Amino acid sequence: MKTYLLVWFNSEGERPSEVNRRLMSLGFELTKGSYDFEFQWNGIASLDQVLELGDKVYLSLHGTGAMFKLETM
Repeated sequence: MKTYLLVWFNSEGERPSEVNRRLMSLGFELTKGSYDFEFQWNGIASLDQVLELGDKVYLSLHGTGAMFKLETM
């Protein structure tokens, strides 16, 4: 199971490299294609686990001006 992350940057916020550093520290990996990052779960994640990850992304990006979208499959 994977959670995909799409990020929108704001020119008034943090540099993309800083946003990348913060997301990588949460366990996300860069990817190419329709999404910017992916998070590989060990097995099947519960809804609570996905929401907890979303909260971590929110807290990590808070104040950076970046917006994000999560999609878990």
